[in-house]
Amino acid sequence: MRQTWRWFGPRDLVTVDDMLEAGVEGVVSALHHVPTGIAWEPAEIEKRKSEIAMRKDGSPSGLLWEVVESLPVSEDIKKQKGDWRAHYEAYKTSLRNLADAGLATVCYNFMPVLDWTRTHLNWRVESGATCMRFDYPAFAAFDIHILNRAGAAQDYPEEIVDAAKAAFAAMDEAEQEALAKNVVFGLPGTADSHSLEDVRRHLAEYDGISHDRLRANFVDFLTEIVPVAEELGMRLCCHPDDPPFGLLGLPRIMSTEEDYRHITEAVNSPANGITICTGSLGSRPDNDLQDMIDRLGDKVHLLHLRNVKRETDRCPGSFYEAEHLGGDTDMVAVIAAVLREEAHRKEAGRADWNIPFRPDHGQNILDDHGRNAQPGYPAIGRLKGLAELRGIITALSHPDARQMLGRA
Repeated sequence: MRQTWRWFGPRDLVTVDDMLEAGVEGVVSALHHVPTGIAWEPAEIEKRKSEIAMRKDGSPSGLLWEVVESLPVSEDIKKQKGDWRAHYEAYKTSLRNLADAGLATVCYNFMPVLDWTRTHLNWRVESGATCMRFDYPAFAAFDIHILNRAGAAQDYPEEIVDAAKAAFAAMDEAEQEALAKNVVFGLPGTADSHSLEDVRRHLAEYDGISHDRLRANFVDFLTEIVPVAEELGMRLCCHPDDPPFGLLGLPRIMSTEEDYRHITEAVNSPANGITICTGSLGSRPDNDLQDMIDRLGDKVHLLHLRNVKRETDRCPGSFYEAEHLGGDTDMVAVIAAVLREEAHRKEAGRADWNIPFRPDHGQNILDDHGRNAQPGYPAIGRLKGLAELRGIITALSHPDARQMLGRA
């Protein structure tokens, strides 16, 4: 398992030097400043590679940009409206330019309007650490009472509607504004941001796009793009929905194992793969992550390892981002499944047997509280998570692990 770290570029408050001290082997990054739908130019790609390759003092870092996350898919492509055909061509150009620069693994997602969605970005847990949280009644309060989406109340159980009404009534104006800002925050580090009017406009444009239609649009995208990636020797890997259930009346098409299986079978190619995000998928109680890796492991090109604590067994439901070993996902079992998959790949002679992973998100602890880093991406919280994950990998990979357990 190859240890990587997500970096948002020079504006990231976690530096290249910090990554080196964390002991990572490679870097996950993107050209976050380039608007969605615009081709990534070779000069910009080389600039990001150079930034990663250099320490603060100008000496070589020894680190390489190894995984692209994300090369975003435009809303026009998802809806097949507007400039979607031109955006297809821009996407292909970006892939070619990335391949020319030596990059082979590209993560993306197909979530409509918003990427990951949370109601709280700094939720305090019992230890004093803070984390991101999705509060289902609070989200319903945003949807019904702040966004005022037509028919929103009909999408929620009666008890959630009642809880949302009570939650909204208890909020002052500043708390309402903070909730709205958190919900539309989207993916940190991107060039895109959303106002409430932007969200309303996007929602209106998705009117009439069903689950099946969005899924068909996704397959069309893959049919167009995957052959280019295969020709270039690249690996595309789709990130799951986060959270993995319907929001704002929008369809979700990458939330379950069946969703993953559909898109990989619809366009069957070594270049068409998946990202396993244990936090996104783990916030849905009917997703068995160990079994998913055992059954779909040959399609996994990237791993995001993080944990969530579900506050209910119902889906949809509330959850918060726990310590990497402290949530509802059995991280030991997940890593064991990944190591089995790597062994199978190595035996089969696959060049991509060493699957990259990164410690995804993390709780703010110690000096993280004063850094004001990207939400979900603290330096020390992720370092703690990486250390815990590294310990599991080391223990499970020990040649005498079974024998030592037998002696216990």
